Amino acid sequence: MARKPRQSDIGIPLHVIQRGNNKTKCFLESMDFATYINWLRKYKEKYDVSIHAWALMNNHVHLLCTPQKNSAVSKMMQFLGTRYVRYFNTKYGRTGTLWEGRFKSFPVYSDLYLLTLYRYIERNPVAAGIVNTPEEYEWTSYKSNALGFKSKLITPHQKYLELDNVDNERRQKYQELFADTICQEKLRALGIKPGEIGITPD
Repeated sequence: MARKPRQSDIGIPLHVIQRGNNKTKCFLESMDFATYINWLRKYKEKYDVSIHAWALMNNHVHLLCTPQKNSAVSKMMQFLGTRYVRYFNTKYGRTGTLWEGRFKSFPVYSDLYLLTLYRYIERNPVAAGIVNTPEEYEWTSYKSNALGFKSKLITPHQKYLELDNVDNERRQKYQELFADTICQEKLRALGIKPGEIGITPD
C-alpha cells in the first residue's frame, strides 16, 4: 500500500534531511551532485517549493525549504529520490535502496532560528572537516546567499531579505553570521541531535 504524502503547513519552512542507507555514500563524483541539483530544481518548480538553503554531503542531504502547496515537499522528495536512485543504481551497477527510509522534516516556526538554520546547513562541510571555510565547498547554497552567485534554485526567505535592503550590505551581514559556531542549545531547538552535523570520514 502506497504511503500517503506528508502534510505540512503551507508557508512554514521545513528543515529536510535525507540520509544514505546505513551511511552509504550517495554522491561519488561531481556529476552525481550536479545531477541531483538539476532534478531538485526541476521538482521544486513542478511542486511549488521554495528552496532557501541546501547542502549536499557525501552521504546525506540538507534542505531548508517552504512548501507553497499541500504535500509539496513530500511530492518533491518522493519523485526526486526515486529518480536519483534509478540514476545512481544504473550508473554504478547496483540494486536496492539508497536512502535510509523516508526523509526527515522539522518545521521552523520561529524566525529566531531560521537564519541559524541557514548557517547550520551551509556550515556542514566545515563542521565535517572537509573544508576550512564554507565558500571552499562547491555543493551548498553558501555562494548564492553569501557571495551573490546567481542561482535558479534559490528563493530567498523574507527573514534573509530583512538583513538589509541593499544587496551588498545584506550579503556582508549574512557572512558575519558565520563567524561563530552554533551552540548545542540552538541545535536542539532546531530538532538536530548534538553531533548530527557531519559525514562519515571515509
